[in-house]
Amino acid sequence: MQTAVCTLYEGDYHYGVAILTNSIYNHGFRGIVWVGYRGHLPPWAKPLKDEQEYQEFSVAEACAIRFVKLNTSKHFGFYKPDFMYQLLDKYCPEVNALFYFDPDIVNKFSWDFYQKWVSRGIALCGDMWYHVPADHPRRLAWKEFAKSNEFVCERQLDRNYNSGFIGVPQKYKSILLLWQKLIEIGDAARHSDINDVFSTRIFDNYPYLDGDQTYLNLTLMLTNYPLSTVGPEGMDFLPGGNIMSHAAACIKPWRKKLIIDALRGSPPSITDKVYWRHTQTPIQVYSQATYSWNKFALRCGSMIGRFMRRPPI
Repeated sequence: MQTAVCTLYEGDYHYGVAILTNSIYNHGFRGIVWVGYRGHLPPWAKPLKDEQEYQEFSVAEACAIRFVKLNTSKHFGFYKPDFMYQLLDKYCPEVNALFYFDPDIVNKFSWDFYQKWVSRGIALCGDMWYHVPADHPRRLAWKEFAKSNEFVCERQLDRNYNSGFIGVPQKYKSILLLWQKLIEIGDAARHSDINDVFSTRIFDNYPYLDGDQTYLNLTLMLTNYPLSTVGPEGMDFLPGGNIMSHAAACIKPWRKKLIIDALRGSPPSITDKVYWRHTQTPIQVYSQATYSWNKFALRCGSMIGRFMRRPPI
């Protein structure tokens, strides 16, 4: 099976792009990582080969990153289905499946697993807010929004999935157009703000369409394509996972002051540890001195965390 990977970044999230790429390569991925970006190209991406619609950085043998400069005002959370569909339809129509990862995800498992995973249906991972029954008031509100816009619910779901990762087979790419259309309808109705996923006007307001993830889960309800899903442990939201680690709703690993944060009650997380495991090869993101210091800081921070830890809220 021929697969490709994609992500989106701006600002300092290029650190996450490099570590995501390293972590999938080190677990067997060979192919193209498509990266949509705003702003500047990463300092580590040199030399670059200019092509007509992208710039290519050779990562290692049989692996490259292709940077596509984007001109959109949409928040990148809402731009995911747009970018994925463009890739499957135009940039890499030859692939059998395309995976999207948020740039704050680090992979922990073999690429062969991912290829078999997506061969069984649309690949998804459970969210921290996982159990959302079919009769939950918010889910019923999403269905009412869909019905008012003449969409039919095809599937009852009791689980909520994180939009930081999705694997879409080429033959099911039309699901991306529906996801995109729902976002645009919601924005036009002022249920969400396509340019600001964290807009304060939308949270806790009916019909509770407060982000790209909500629209993704509604999309899954309105389609009957086969799904292949894992629980929240797949992103280390619960103990016992071995697939991915997602730095969602926390300080990103590249911004963390490991010892200082540990003294404040926030010791190194699993994501911090796997992040630093993949910072040096095949893309060397940090100098050897910076890498050595942060490995030391990880050990110190973990030791501090045995005695000092902020209690859960």
